[in-house]
Amino acid sequence: MKILIVSDTHRKDGNLEKAMHAEKPVDRVIHLGDVEENESRIRKIVNCPLDIVSGNNDFFGDMPKEKEIVLGKYKVLLTHGHYYYVSLDTKMLAREAQARGFDIVMYGHTHRPRIEDGGKVTLLNPGSLSYPRQEGRKPSYIVMELDEEGNADYQIKYLE
Repeated sequence: MKILIVSDTHRKDGNLEKAMHAEKPVDRVIHLGDVEENESRIRKIVNCPLDIVSGNNDFFGDMPKEKEIVLGKYKVLLTHGHYYYVSLDTKMLAREAQARGFDIVMYGHTHRPRIEDGGKVTLLNPGSLSYPRQEGRKPSYIVMELDEEGNADYQIKYLE
């Protein structure tokens, strides 16, 4: 199974279309917020199951602030991250996820891609497809692939 993980598109969906095209076929898309009331357009771009949560700039949508899903053998928390102060560090988010029994947490908000796989909980941040803030400032996303046994592999990817 191939899962495209994105965040922080901020109504600029051209790069989401590019990522979908670059990674096709995609079995599932996870959007970690800040669509800015553009959920219906994203649903048209994505031609597979979509999980989406609200971000700090999603004022009027009816998206949940968090979502719990299962991917393969993993219990996964989807959140934008701003309620856990991820702009400062990810300690609070990691502690909360571990206390709630999650294996993986996917979050956005910082616009910086990151994979933290050293503790009891794996933290994934795809960065931003619209306003990247990391060195080089390339739009980024994560591809998660699950093998037949349900084991996950993650890769940060960049659009040129």
